[in-house]
Amino acid sequence: MASETIEILDLAGINRALTRIAHEILEHNRGTENLVLIGIRTGGDYLAAELQKKIAEIEGVMVPLGTVDITMYRDDLGSRSNLSVGKTDIRFPLGEKQVVLVDDVLFTGRTIRAAMDALVDLGRPLNIQLAILIDRGHRELPIRPDYIGRNLPTSRNEQIEVEFDEQNIPTSVSLIK
Repeated sequence: MASETIEILDLAGINRALTRIAHEILEHNRGTENLVLIGIRTGGDYLAAELQKKIAEIEGVMVPLGTVDITMYRDDLGSRSNLSVGKTDIRFPLGEKQVVLVDDVLFTGRTIRAAMDALVDLGRPLNIQLAILIDRGHRELPIRPDYIGRNLPTSRNEQIEVEFDEQNIPTSVSLIK
Protein backbone atom coordinates (compact mmCIF):
# COMPACT_ATOMS: atom_id res chain seq x y z
CA MET A 1 0.00 0.00 0.00
CA ALA A 2 1.45 3.37 -1.03
CA SER A 3 1.83 6.02 1.64
CA GLU A 4 0.11 9.38 1.37
CA THR A 5 1.84 12.60 2.44
CA ILE A 6 -0.23 15.61 3.51
CA GLU A 7 1.42 18.95 4.25
CA ILE A 8 0.17 20.22 7.61
CA LEU A 9 2.28 23.37 7.98
CA ASP A 10 4.28 25.28 5.39
CA LEU A 11 7.12 27.73 6.12
CA ALA A 12 4.70 30.58 6.85
CA GLY A 13 2.62 28.39 9.17
CA ILE A 14 5.72 27.26 11.06
CA ASN A 15 6.86 30.87 11.44
CA ARG A 16 3.45 31.92 12.80
CA ALA A 17 3.47 29.02 15.28
CA LEU A 18 7.03 29.78 16.47
CA THR A 19 6.26 33.51 16.80
CA ARG A 20 3.20 32.69 18.91
CA ILE A 21 5.21 30.26 21.06
CA ALA A 22 7.92 32.92 21.58
CA HIS A 23 5.30 35.43 22.77
CA GLU A 24 3.74 32.84 25.07
CA ILE A 25 7.15 31.98 26.57
CA LEU A 26 7.89 35.66 27.23
CA GLU A 27 4.46 36.28 28.71
CA HIS A 28 4.55 33.22 30.96
CA ASN A 29 8.09 33.97 32.19
CA ARG A 30 7.58 37.75 32.42
CA GLY A 31 10.47 38.45 30.07
CA THR A 32 13.87 36.86 29.63
CA GLU A 33 15.44 37.00 33.09
CA ASN A 34 16.94 33.59 33.98
CA LEU A 35 15.38 32.13 30.80
CA VAL A 36 17.30 29.59 28.72
CA LEU A 37 16.34 27.50 25.69
CA ILE A 38 17.54 23.92 25.28
CA GLY A 39 16.73 21.97 22.15
CA ILE A 40 16.65 18.19 21.95
CA ARG A 41 19.03 16.99 19.26
CA THR A 42 18.01 16.67 16.35
CA GLY A 43 15.07 18.78 15.35
CA GLY A 44 14.37 20.40 18.69
CA ASP A 45 17.78 22.08 18.62
CA TYR A 46 16.98 23.73 15.28
CA LEU A 47 13.60 24.92 16.55
CA ALA A 48 15.18 26.26 19.76
CA ALA A 49 17.56 28.34 17.61
CA GLU A 50 14.57 29.74 15.71
CA LEU A 51 12.82 30.57 19.00
CA GLN A 52 15.97 32.28 20.23
CA LYS A 53 15.91 34.52 17.11
CA LYS A 54 12.22 35.30 17.54
CA ILE A 55 12.66 36.18 21.23
CA ALA A 56 15.59 38.45 20.28
CA GLU A 57 13.39 40.21 17.68
CA ILE A 58 10.67 40.77 20.29
CA GLU A 59 12.77 41.62 23.38
CA GLY A 60 16.16 42.61 21.98
CA VAL A 61 17.83 39.96 24.17
CA MET A 62 19.62 36.80 23.04
CA VAL A 63 18.66 34.20 25.64
CA PRO A 64 21.22 31.43 26.20
CA LEU A 65 20.81 28.45 23.90
CA GLY A 66 21.90 24.88 24.46
CA THR A 67 21.46 21.41 22.99
CA VAL A 68 20.91 18.14 24.79
CA ASP A 69 21.53 14.68 23.33
CA ILE A 70 19.37 12.01 24.96
CA THR A 71 20.82 8.88 23.36
CA MET A 72 22.30 7.45 26.57
CA TYR A 73 19.13 8.28 28.54
CA ARG A 74 16.72 6.39 26.27
CA ASP A 75 14.72 3.62 27.91
CA ASP A 76 14.93 1.52 24.73
CA LEU A 77 18.71 1.75 24.33
CA GLY A 78 19.21 -2.00 24.77
CA SER A 79 16.73 -2.87 22.04
CA ARG A 80 18.10 -0.45 19.44
CA SER A 81 21.31 -0.93 17.53
CA ASN A 82 23.54 1.58 15.81
CA LEU A 83 22.38 4.65 17.73
CA SER A 84 24.99 7.35 17.33
CA VAL A 85 25.69 9.44 20.40
CA GLY A 86 25.57 13.16 19.72
CA LYS A 87 26.94 16.03 21.73
CA THR A 88 25.23 17.83 24.57
CA ASP A 89 26.27 21.47 24.36
CA ILE A 90 25.12 23.56 27.32
CA ARG A 91 27.65 26.27 28.15
CA PHE A 92 25.86 27.82 31.11
CA PRO A 93 24.84 26.60 34.56
CA LEU A 94 21.27 25.31 34.83
CA GLY A 95 20.86 26.16 38.51
CA GLU A 96 18.04 28.65 39.16
CA LYS A 97 17.27 28.88 35.42
CA GLN A 98 13.86 28.71 33.80
CA VAL A 99 14.55 26.08 31.15
CA VAL A 100 12.39 25.84 28.06
CA LEU A 101 13.00 22.40 26.59
CA VAL A 102 12.22 22.39 22.85
CA ASP A 103 11.36 19.48 20.56
CA ASP A 104 9.72 19.13 17.18
CA VAL A 105 7.13 16.38 17.73
CA LEU A 106 5.65 15.12 21.00
CA PHE A 107 4.38 11.54 20.81
CA THR A 108 4.74 9.10 23.73
CA GLY A 109 6.66 11.45 26.05
CA ARG A 110 9.64 9.11 26.38
CA THR A 111 12.05 11.46 24.59
CA ILE A 112 11.03 14.31 26.90
CA ARG A 113 11.51 12.12 30.00
CA ALA A 114 14.99 11.20 28.78
CA ALA A 115 15.81 14.87 28.13
CA MET A 116 14.67 15.87 31.62
CA ASP A 117 16.83 13.12 33.13
CA ALA A 118 19.81 14.44 31.16
CA LEU A 119 19.16 18.04 32.26
CA VAL A 120 18.82 17.13 35.93
CA ASP A 121 22.17 15.34 35.72
CA LEU A 122 23.68 18.71 34.66
CA GLY A 123 22.08 20.88 37.34
CA ARG A 124 18.90 21.78 39.17
CA PRO A 125 16.85 24.24 37.14
CA LEU A 126 14.21 26.42 38.78
CA ASN A 127 11.70 24.80 36.41
CA ILE A 128 11.51 22.97 33.10
CA GLN A 129 8.88 24.00 30.58
CA LEU A 130 8.15 22.20 27.32
CA ALA A 131 7.71 23.82 23.90
CA ILE A 132 6.87 21.62 20.95
CA LEU A 133 5.89 22.29 17.36
CA ILE A 134 3.50 19.34 16.94
CA ASP A 135 1.60 17.41 19.62
CA ARG A 136 0.31 14.20 18.10
CA GLY A 137 -1.02 12.55 21.27
CA HIS A 138 -0.52 8.91 22.35
CA ARG A 139 1.24 9.70 25.63
CA GLU A 140 2.70 6.77 27.55
CA LEU A 141 4.01 9.01 30.33
CA PRO A 142 2.39 11.95 32.16
CA ILE A 143 4.08 14.62 30.04
CA ARG A 144 2.18 17.77 29.02
CA PRO A 145 3.60 20.56 26.87
CA ASP A 146 3.41 24.18 28.04
CA TYR A 147 3.65 25.63 24.53
CA ILE A 148 2.24 23.94 21.44
CA GLY A 149 2.53 25.00 17.82
CA ARG A 150 -0.23 22.68 16.64
CA ASN A 151 -2.25 19.79 18.05
CA LEU A 152 -2.50 17.06 15.45
CA PRO A 153 -4.16 13.85 16.65
CA THR A 154 -2.82 10.90 14.67
CA SER A 155 -3.16 7.16 14.61
CA ARG A 156 -0.21 5.16 15.90
CA ASN A 157 0.75 4.00 12.39
CA GLU A 158 0.84 7.54 10.96
CA GLN A 159 4.01 9.60 11.16
CA ILE A 160 4.85 13.28 11.39
CA GLU A 161 7.86 14.56 9.48
CA VAL A 162 9.40 17.99 10.03
CA GLU A 163 11.57 19.05 7.08
CA PHE A 164 14.57 21.36 7.52
CA ASP A 165 16.57 23.11 4.81
CA GLU A 166 20.37 23.15 4.54
CA GLN A 167 20.54 26.03 7.09
CA ASN A 168 18.44 23.94 9.53
CA ILE A 169 15.42 26.21 9.11
CA PRO A 170 12.12 24.31 9.44
CA THR A 171 10.32 24.47 6.10
CA SER A 172 7.34 22.12 6.38
CA VAL A 173 5.49 19.65 8.56
CA SER A 174 3.83 16.66 6.89
CA LEU A 175 1.57 13.83 7.97
CA ILE A 176 2.48 10.50 6.41
CA LYS A 177 -0.44 8.04 6.29
